Amino acid sequence: MLSSQDVLFKALADPTRRAIFERLCRNGDQTVAALTVHAGVSQPAVSKHLGVLKQAGLVRDRHEGRQTHYCAQPRALAPLISWTSQMAGFWQSRFDDLEDLLKRMDQ
Repeated sequence: MLSSQDVLFKALADPTRRAIFERLCRNGDQTVAALTVHAGVSQPAVSKHLGVLKQAGLVRDRHEGRQTHYCAQPRALAPLISWTSQMAGFWQSRFDDLEDLLKRMDQ
């Protein structure tokens, strides 16, 4: 079974899903129809991508009459931001060690 962090990473691994999420972040609430116009894929495909994003906690839906509006949930990116920060620290430490080694080799 995938962890919530794995679900988040898997959801964002797809470029179409990332583009949909980014569009919602930039432009606010949008309907499936509005998202489909810019997605380059069919409406059923957009709906499926939105389902994956919703499962990952990246979007929330709101029903209004016959339409469903989706909005981004940027706070759901917290595990990604945390992981990125950890990895940045890891690599910075490795680069510092390499720099020290190179300085000692030059002496």
